[in-house]
Amino acid sequence: MSVSLLLSMATSEYDERPAVGRLADPTSYARLARLAAGGAAVLLEAGARTVVFVGVNSPAVPVTLFASAHAGVAFVPLNYRLSAAALHQLIGTLDAPVVIADAAYLELLDGAAPLVLAAEDWLGRCAASEPADEVTVDDDAAAVILFTSGTTSAPKGVVLRHGNLLAYVLGTVEFGSAGPHDAALISVPPYHIAGIGTVLTNVYAGRRMVYLPTFDPEQWLSLVRAESVTNTMLVPTMLARIVDHLNGAPAQTPTLRSLAYGGSRTAPSVVEKALACFPETGFVNAYGLTETSSTIAVLGPDDHRAAFAATEPGLRRRLASVGQLVPSIEGQVRDDAGRVLGPNAYGDLWVRGPQVSGEYLGLGPALDDHGWFPTRDRAMIDDDGYVYIEGRVDDTIIRGGENIAPAEIEDVLAAHPGVQSVAVVGVPDPQWGECLTAVVVRRAGAAVTGEELRSWVRERLRGSRTPDSVKFWRDLPTTPTGKLIRREIVSALALEENPSANTRHAAST
Repeated sequence: MSVSLLLSMATSEYDERPAVGRLADPTSYARLARLAAGGAAVLLEAGARTVVFVGVNSPAVPVTLFASAHAGVAFVPLNYRLSAAALHQLIGTLDAPVVIADAAYLELLDGAAPLVLAAEDWLGRCAASEPADEVTVDDDAAAVILFTSGTTSAPKGVVLRHGNLLAYVLGTVEFGSAGPHDAALISVPPYHIAGIGTVLTNVYAGRRMVYLPTFDPEQWLSLVRAESVTNTMLVPTMLARIVDHLNGAPAQTPTLRSLAYGGSRTAPSVVEKALACFPETGFVNAYGLTETSSTIAVLGPDDHRAAFAATEPGLRRRLASVGQLVPSIEGQVRDDAGRVLGPNAYGDLWVRGPQVSGEYLGLGPALDDHGWFPTRDRAMIDDDGYVYIEGRVDDTIIRGGENIAPAEIEDVLAAHPGVQSVAVVGVPDPQWGECLTAVVVRRAGAAVTGEELRSWVRERLRGSRTPDSVKFWRDLPTTPTGKLIRREIVSALALEENPSANTRHAAST
C-alpha cells in the first residue's frame, strides 16, 4: 500500500470538503486528488525516480507529496535555506531527480537536475495533464527521504517507506475525525518530519490545511483568528516566540482546540507560560524523530492540565515529560553496556515498532538484530510509563567523573526572568575534565549578571550543577527549526582568545 491510500480514502468520504487553502478560496479534496494524479503523469513522463521540492510552505507541498506517491517515486523536500553548493550536493545523491522549486530558489538550482520546474509552472502542469493511473508500489518502497539537520554531524538522508508512514498515521489518527469546518495551521517547514506528518494526518482526519509560508508570531496569531483554526503544530522555538510576543496577555484564539509542539526539547517554563496564555486550548507534547516517522510518545491535554494545576512536585514534573509511548511503539532504556534498565533510571532510549525506519540513504538500517533503533536521546521511563528526555547522549557533560545533562541546568536558567535563551556546554578543563559554561541571551532590557545567574542555579540545584562561567551572547546558533547547534558554541568558546573570530555572537557584558 502507498500513502496515496490516505488521499483516496479522504476523497471517497468527503470529496467536496475543503482540503487546502484559505476560507475565501480553498481547494477541495477531490481537486487535490485530481492535481496529484495530473502531477503523477508529469513525473512519469519525465522519468523521475525522486522528486525534490525546494520551497516554503504552500499548497504545492501536499500536491507534490501525493503526486510523488501516485507516481510511485520518493518525495524529497530540501531545506531552502541551504547554499547552492549544498543543494546541488544533496540532489546529486538522488536517483533520477526532478526538481520543483519556488521562483526565489530557481537560480540556486540551475543545472542541479535535467528538469527543474518553478512551483507555479508545476501546479499548472498538474492541472493541465491527463490524470495518470496510480502506480502500484510495495509497502517497502521509499515514500519520503528527509535529510537530518546535521546538528552533530553531516546531514544524512532518512528513508521513510510507505509502510512506516502508514503505520504512523493509521496507528495515531482516527479516520474522518475532523469536523467539516476544522482547520489546521501548518507553519513547520516541509523539510521537517512534522511538515510531512501534518499533511498525512490532516488529510486522513479530513481537515482543511492552512499554510503560513514564513513563521512570524503576530502573523500566526492573526491567521489562527481569521481562518478559525482549530489545530496546529509548532516546534518549541515557535512556541517560545509566540509566548514572548503575547508577554502574558491572553491569546484570544477561541477556535483553537489543540496545539501540539515537538521536534526538540521544550523548557517547562515556556510550556507553563503557554498554558496560561491559551487557557482553553488542549496542549499536546508530541515526541518523535525523523527516523521514527514522527510521533512516538504523547503527553496529552489532560496530563498538561493536571500537571499545570498540581502543587505536588511529582505530578507537576510531568510538564517536563514527553508523555507515554503510543500503543504501537515499544521502548526501553539501556546503559552504556547495552543492559536494559528498570524504571526511573537514565540511559539511552531505544525504540521499535512498524513506523520506525532507522534507515539512511546509502547506509542501510541502524537497527540492532531485534529491530530496536537507538534514538541517541538520554531518557528515563518512570513507573507510570512517562518518558523524560534529558537531551542528546552526545550532549552529556562529564565533570569530575559525574555525568551532567545540560538540559537540567538550562531549564533552571530559562526560568529566570532576565534570560531569553540559554545553552550549557562542557569545555575542556585540566582539573575537572570538563567545566560548565552557560551561554546566555538576555531578554531585552535585562541587566542580569553572570554571578546572579550562578546564584540562581546554586539555590535550585546541587553545587556541581552550578555553571563555572557564564557568557552573554547576542544569539545562539540554531537550525532553521530551532534546534541548538552545540558544536558551534563549543567551537566559538575555543576561539575565545581571538575575539575577532567570534563576532557573530559576542556581546558586551
